[in-house]
Amino acid sequence: MIPVAKEVGSLRAIASGGIVSPTGNPELPPEKEKEFRRELILRALQTLQEEV
Repeated sequence: MIPVAKEVGSLRAIASGGIVSPTGNPELPPEKEKEFRRELILRALQTLQEEV
């Protein structure tokens, strides 16, 4: 989805778990998925703080 976001003019986009599970990864065990989600949120917050 990153290419689509850039094509429509989005200035901020981060890669995630995919179209089916954008905020998670159901293939991971619960503890690893929690870590995956935490890292995703931290990357999103960092991206929001960057100058554009």
